[in-house]
Amino acid sequence: MKARLQAIAQQAQVCSCGNKHYSIDMDTIEIGAGALKQAAVYIAEQSWTHVVMIADAHTYLAAGNNLADELKQRNVACHVVMLKPDDNGDVLANEVAIVQALLEVPLHTDAILAVGSGTIHDITRFVSYKMGKPFVSVPTAPSVDGFNSMGAPLIIRGFKTTYQLHCPVALFADMEVLGKAPAPMRAAGFGDMIGKYTSLLDWTFSHRMADEPYCPLSAEMTREALESCVVHAEDIAAGNDEGIRILIEALIISGLAMLIFGHSHPASGGEHHISHSWEMIFLKEGRKQILHGAKVGVAAPLIAERYKQDLVPYLNGSRAWPEGADKGLQEKLIANKEELLEAVLSLPEPARFKELLAQVGGPTEPQDLGLEEAHVAHSMKEAHLIRMNRYTILHFLNVQGL
Repeated sequence: MKARLQAIAQQAQVCSCGNKHYSIDMDTIEIGAGALKQAAVYIAEQSWTHVVMIADAHTYLAAGNNLADELKQRNVACHVVMLKPDDNGDVLANEVAIVQALLEVPLHTDAILAVGSGTIHDITRFVSYKMGKPFVSVPTAPSVDGFNSMGAPLIIRGFKTTYQLHCPVALFADMEVLGKAPAPMRAAGFGDMIGKYTSLLDWTFSHRMADEPYCPLSAEMTREALESCVVHAEDIAAGNDEGIRILIEALIISGLAMLIFGHSHPASGGEHHISHSWEMIFLKEGRKQILHGAKVGVAAPLIAERYKQDLVPYLNGSRAWPEGADKGLQEKLIANKEELLEAVLSLPEPARFKELLAQVGGPTEPQDLGLEEAHVAHSMKEAHLIRMNRYTILHFLNVQGL
């Protein structure tokens, strides 16, 4: 992975997109058996004498206790912050968890270790950034693509907000640990990757229609990571070493694509906004949360279907614009219709999305997540409001009344 990091850094230096590319402030990414031991070696080599591990009861058993033992053997003191679940048994990246971590992390610590999946990384990223401490990523499941990005989606007063903070200085993904992760978490990681079909389309759309910055290097990295998962869906479903390695590498590459661009555009579009909306609905109703990638996977075919049904007729001229629609946007859409039409029509059909999700054992329908038709309808109308600074097709269709 070191060679890949260097290659990406070199490509970013010569990328012709004209955007500011953020440096990859990571010196190590290790994927393989024995990565936990390599993490302990790395930490000792930094001359850190005291570190803090942020975990929950499940991730501590999965990897935290072994890592703590490895650190002890190298005379590195390790204080554990065990995040407390809520009444539903969920650990959430919200004010409660953030305050717990801030209170329990000693000021004199040298670094913070995120031992877990997405939620624990989001909490650690925020706390470490605010405390001015480096953090090390230790994924325990191939479930999300945010391990090595700068963004931390946090729930503040019941609303999902993403903060751009910092990336880990190193990442250690132990194949033995990842191989034991529950199958639904593996399916969630696959669902997160499947969502790149629509996020990449939304990025193209926002670039052409709202002049949002675009980076072909980040887009291509994301697209290649997505396609590698689709090609190896059978291995990912089987949970064999090849499948797990392909999935975690794809998730990490997606994180790197976000990292060099500095924002989540390559990996997050309307399907993620729908997922965030569902999460907020569950919070409001006091229900147990669903894995992020599972929601993204289910949302992706819904978004793809909506985009094909409601945008294509305006691109090919088969449907008249309603009165009051923005004339400037109409002209811009017409000017870019060939590129946008090709991009929308290249999306897999909803049935193909569901076929892939079912192949890896993931949910395929909103009702599989416990969602009702009213929840879906609400999100289709309101989810774009979660990220008003992102001009997705969902945003465009809703604001223009299309």
